[in-house]
Amino acid sequence: MNIDLTLVWAFIIVLAVFIYVVLDGFDLGIGILFRRFAVGHDRDTAMNSIAPVWDGNETWLVMGGGGLLAAFPLAYGLILSALYAPIVLMLLALVFRGVAFEFRWRDPAHRGIWDLAFSGGSLLAALSQGIVLGALLQGVAVQDRAYAGGWWDWLTPFTLLTGVSVAVAYALLGATWLVMKAEGRLQQQARRMALGLGGATLVAIAAVSLATPFLNADYFDTWLRWPGLLAVVPVPVLVALASFAFVRSLKAGQETAPFLLTLFVFLLCFVGLGISVFPDVVPGAVSIWQAATDHSSQVFMLWGTALVLPMILGYTAWSYWVFRGKVAADGYHA
Repeated sequence: MNIDLTLVWAFIIVLAVFIYVVLDGFDLGIGILFRRFAVGHDRDTAMNSIAPVWDGNETWLVMGGGGLLAAFPLAYGLILSALYAPIVLMLLALVFRGVAFEFRWRDPAHRGIWDLAFSGGSLLAALSQGIVLGALLQGVAVQDRAYAGGWWDWLTPFTLLTGVSVAVAYALLGATWLVMKAEGRLQQQARRMALGLGGATLVAIAAVSLATPFLNADYFDTWLRWPGLLAVVPVPVLVALASFAFVRSLKAGQETAPFLLTLFVFLLCFVGLGISVFPDVVPGAVSIWQAATDHSSQVFMLWGTALVLPMILGYTAWSYWVFRGKVAADGYHA
């Protein structure tokens, strides 16, 4: 049986990006909400809830970007050329956020400044990631296998919409994470935030979903014409059902279910994105097969990935298992 390694590599990269989004999403979300928490105990507890895992979460961003470079070098070059500015902003925000995370504890005299840097870096990183997503969806100008657009093509009303939408969704993930990890006043505040952010996220998903089919004819045919309509109808239906269950779980006082249901909605959004763009890696311009490296390189890299990927998955699972349970301001988990 012949296996299409291009499809295998596309799946690996999508998996890495999805894991990054859901894992780094909640700790970016906590950063976005951070300024709304009371100074002292609540902020310390919120930060300690992600302290053991936040830097490991970003491993998946490296794997996704490195995998794209190795397996789909043409797509990597086109995407970096078209989206250089928002990608650099995202990376700088992540770096500055990481520095603020460490210096907050080591320089208590300026903790207010580091708290602002942590929150601002988280928000900028989330907005940048959403803008990159929107820019890819709206299309990249390609001519003779090179980027043919301008410096500011990525900045449009649609990309701003996706940027804000991703930031809101990350904030929802952060709030539901704290519902699961915190106790007392902070947990109750996070529960109230999650209820409001859940509604805002649903509105954002609807807005992006309604705008996307009108970006190009292929999206329109996939989502709004028969027979493509039949294949995609389950996605919004499942989002609606998950949203209903989410609200019920919050009002019932459940702690883990809201976070898991939010992850499920993220998965459904990823499925919807996949339905929209497949088989393109640069939507509307380059397919995964056109962008793929040669077969021998794919085989060589797959051997290394088969060794490294289970190790990363194992380390990630182990770290979350070790630091399971509730967290206190002093960092000790119950």
